[in-house]
Amino acid sequence: MFRRTSTSTKGHSFLHVIKLVSPFVMVVVLQATIAGFSLEVMSSVRAYVAGEALWSRSQKNAVYFLNRYLHSGDKSQFAQYQASLAVPIGDEFARWALERDPVDVEAARIGFLQGGNHPDDVPGLIWLFRYFNRVSFLQEAIREWAATDPMLLELSVFGEVIRSELENGPVRDGSRLQFLSSRLSELNTQFTVHANRFSTVLGEGSRAIKLMLTCINIVTALTLILLLIWHTRRLVLQRQAFEDALHAEKERLAWQASHDWLTGLANRRAFEARLQGELDNVAAASLGLILLDLDQFKNVNDSCGHLAGDRLLCQVSRLLQQDRRPHDLVARLGGDEFGLILPQCSPFDAADIAERLRRSLELFSFAWDDRCFAVTASIGITCITDRDTTLEDAMRRADAACYRAKEKGRNRVQVDGVRPDVVLIAARPREAARA
Repeated sequence: MFRRTSTSTKGHSFLHVIKLVSPFVMVVVLQATIAGFSLEVMSSVRAYVAGEALWSRSQKNAVYFLNRYLHSGDKSQFAQYQASLAVPIGDEFARWALERDPVDVEAARIGFLQGGNHPDDVPGLIWLFRYFNRVSFLQEAIREWAATDPMLLELSVFGEVIRSELENGPVRDGSRLQFLSSRLSELNTQFTVHANRFSTVLGEGSRAIKLMLTCINIVTALTLILLLIWHTRRLVLQRQAFEDALHAEKERLAWQASHDWLTGLANRRAFEARLQGELDNVAAASLGLILLDLDQFKNVNDSCGHLAGDRLLCQVSRLLQQDRRPHDLVARLGGDEFGLILPQCSPFDAADIAERLRRSLELFSFAWDDRCFAVTASIGITCITDRDTTLEDAMRRADAACYRAKEKGRNRVQVDGVRPDVVLIAARPREAARA
């Protein structure tokens, strides 16, 4: 059983830890995903920028080498023309493969490799074209790219025409040579216009994507920070609530340990602790100790039940607290026995307080189920002036005085070692004493 409980507790603790850290894990994973996505997008855009530069340069080189071949007839120039022309044609072939339905990824890969793109950049080029070709900047760039297709076809046909003419020797006709050279210049101008637009659009798109991804990463980072602050505050509040509850529970347990559960008065433990403290500090002024025992409590319990007895004890406890001084302590010592500690109280004042309590109880009537009960008490008093008096001695003397009060007929006050009538007369006001 112990092992099962321990395992269950560990499992609960593990789930609690997972619950606490899961928001942070989710945001960190999201941040990492966005960062990875950002790197992939930026890498693909960079590959397009590099590919555009190579595509544009190759088109111009193709025109340049074909023009030189036209004037020189050097076949090496024609070979360089073909090599340069193969780059934009490869890119064109790759674009066509990606525009097919379904997409021919392998053909696109071969076309981009023919276009001189780095093998590591090819997957990014394909991915960006397939999934982001409807993004405005990329859509416009592709439009500029596709606009050169007729020019590439014309340049390719033009090259074959020039080669077939030069196979019979140099072009002798000056007007023919001028026409061919002029058309090549026009093609170069058209290529340059579209290449510049292509480059401009890619640059603007690259900057826009960089700004957008930077903002997304900043927002995600701020979200993580805010979540951290919120979660930390939540943990702090939970800890504060736990500490408050723990403090309240400690106070409740401390109160229960020092108070009677029924009446709310101090219990015997708290009473004896307070009495010991007062005995340790007894000085010139004496310390009064009163023990009070109800006389008719057993009758109420036997005839009406314990619920009625509990009600009587609660009402008596409130009655005993009505005339007490601020620094006096009233306690329920057990059953129907109550005790009062009266610091700095002379025997006469203690007797006067005890007599007032006796009269209050005598005038009090307890009602239960249409029955009324008279309530009286036997009260024992002892006054201590000797610091050497022990707690046991003080309690024994007060208990003995209470017992003598019961023996003498109950409903009376008995002072330890002093005649009650003498004490009570001395405690009356001077006017009553003179009377």
